[in-house]
Amino acid sequence: MEYQDIIKDWKQQKFRPLYWLEGEEEFFIDQVTSYAEHELLDEAEKGFNLTVLYGKDTDWSTVINACRRYPMFAERQVVVLKEAQAMRDLLKLETYIDNPLNTTIFVVAHKQGKIDGRSKMAKLIKEKGVMLSAKKLYDNQLPAWAETYVTSRGLAISQKAAILLVDHIGNDLSRIANEIDKLLVNLPAQKKIDEGDIEKYVGISKEYNVFELQNALGQKNADKVFRIIGYFAANPKAAPIQMTLPALYNFFAKVNLVFSVKGGEKEIASALGVHPFFVKDYLNAARQYGPEGTEKAVLLLHQYNLRSIGINDSGVEDGELMKELMYKVMY
Repeated sequence: MEYQDIIKDWKQQKFRPLYWLEGEEEFFIDQVTSYAEHELLDEAEKGFNLTVLYGKDTDWSTVINACRRYPMFAERQVVVLKEAQAMRDLLKLETYIDNPLNTTIFVVAHKQGKIDGRSKMAKLIKEKGVMLSAKKLYDNQLPAWAETYVTSRGLAISQKAAILLVDHIGNDLSRIANEIDKLLVNLPAQKKIDEGDIEKYVGISKEYNVFELQNALGQKNADKVFRIIGYFAANPKAAPIQMTLPALYNFFAKVNLVFSVKGGEKEIASALGVHPFFVKDYLNAARQYGPEGTEKAVLLLHQYNLRSIGINDSGVEDGELMKELMYKVMY
């Protein structure tokens, strides 16, 4: 079950006695626990029927006692256990999970890992309640996720704006969601978010960013490449070299894969693990550089990435290092 499905069920007054939330993607877990804490009960009910506990500050007996209480002046009570991974004797909750109270909604947030799926406790959780295994999204899934998140808030976003946003922030759904929420405060209803909005409200230049540098380099557009590099040198925080070089390395590593893929754009997108929107950029770069030029670019990017962190380098400034690298890659 996905986190949206749990919240959808709750909105429809469909409840199970236990919700076990685990995994690496904390954003999904936080969305469910926040809804349970703030939306399942009205303000009058919360005083008597909402209990929030933290794993590092509680023990299994306190949790079970809270869950076995009956609601007061309400149909149900909510018990939320946060940071469950930090609680000692967590497995002792098994006795309650085996026989949960139907008038209690018990929500367990177990971040940074999972319990053994083969264990008796895992089997009981699946039998008696709902288990959410929150997995990190792959990088190529992030633009589509951003588009869906914006749509759920009543707006739309262009593909390029979504790509620009996630390319700048990286694989951090909480930060992406926060930036989108800030956009919603500033933009009128029904507005389609574009690159100009990202530049104005998020602070990412729509012309001078790693995504545009990648495209310019893939096209061997030297004028644009060195113009962007000049901007980066004058504004080091816009795109630190330690973030820029790995992004370019990943780009050319995927271009290198193009030569071994049989099929059309759909097959290439699948093999590279990228959004279909990007495929033409990889194909164009493959035509511009060929197999030898692409392999040369990958080796150079690896070499200069090491130099950027002080290995085999005599202290050349980042801006000069980038200019030197760009020239060697394109010529």
